[in-house]
Amino acid sequence: MNIDMIRAAAKRLDGHARRTPLLSSPFLDEIAGRKVFIKPECLQHTGSFKFRGGWSALSAMDPDQRANGVIAYSSGNHAQGVALAAARHGTTSVIVMPSDAPQLKIDNTKALGAEVVLYDRDNEDRDEIGARLAQERGLTLVKPFDDPLVIAGQGTCGLEIAEDANALGIQNADVLVCCGGGGFTSGIALACEADAPTLRIRPVEPEGFDDVARSLRSGGIERNNQTSGNICDAIITAQPGDMTFPIMKRLCGPGLVITEQEALQAMAHAFLRLKVVAEPGGAAALAAALYRTDDINGDAVIVTISGGNVDPAQFTQALATLA
Repeated sequence: MNIDMIRAAAKRLDGHARRTPLLSSPFLDEIAGRKVFIKPECLQHTGSFKFRGGWSALSAMDPDQRANGVIAYSSGNHAQGVALAAARHGTTSVIVMPSDAPQLKIDNTKALGAEVVLYDRDNEDRDEIGARLAQERGLTLVKPFDDPLVIAGQGTCGLEIAEDANALGIQNADVLVCCGGGGFTSGIALACEADAPTLRIRPVEPEGFDDVARSLRSGGIERNNQTSGNICDAIITAQPGDMTFPIMKRLCGPGLVITEQEALQAMAHAFLRLKVVAEPGGAAALAAALYRTDDINGDAVIVTISGGNVDPAQFTQALATLA
């Protein structure tokens, strides 16, 4: 896994993925006590950065292999990214999704043409289900984070962050990344290592599901005791990836951990001050920027909003936190 793969993915994504801007608001700067620059990947196709990795993986496949169809497992954002990438490549997709995933994500994945297979994430193994279906149907598995082509696609967001940060003269800043298995975080870290080496990448997770933060502290892969039970569903995984963790261990600063309430409040701030819709997991990094100010270095901080696929009822709950 290297920067050349990320640059190659950027060429394949050119004309297909949206280049998202860096946004700012003096209101958010005041809360954070420093300049806050926000990378709104909720504006990406399918409402999250995951389209980058999905397109990167499918566009690099052998055409005959791709024509047989693909399979992925996801709580919703990777699902939609792969489903859209598959549809645009003229092939089929099967998505294994937890039965407690937000209904909006399930509905959107089906609407993009995917076959959705639901499972109980507390009692069934998605890896086993995905491997079995792939074997039975001759499908190619597109993993959500522990896949070099997926990491390369997510890393294209890091190339954009680095380019914009350099243009704005932002140096020695922390880049806060909403983190599940680490594909987004490690991809951005590799891109910034090459193009903006003074930026420090920081994974952000919800409390109780801080496997990456604990792994970075201990130096080895740590596992969460549970895999459900938090509104930040988009960034909940059992443990960091075997491929992503060594990259994060080498390149990332300490992880940050936020509460569910802080995620909801960050969603409300993003809407009120930027008119941007974030889902709870997608707002985790912004929550850290606003509420973990003593743990962040520098006069500026760069924040990813990784996704905006939120049910209306939950979004209403978020807005009520600042009412």
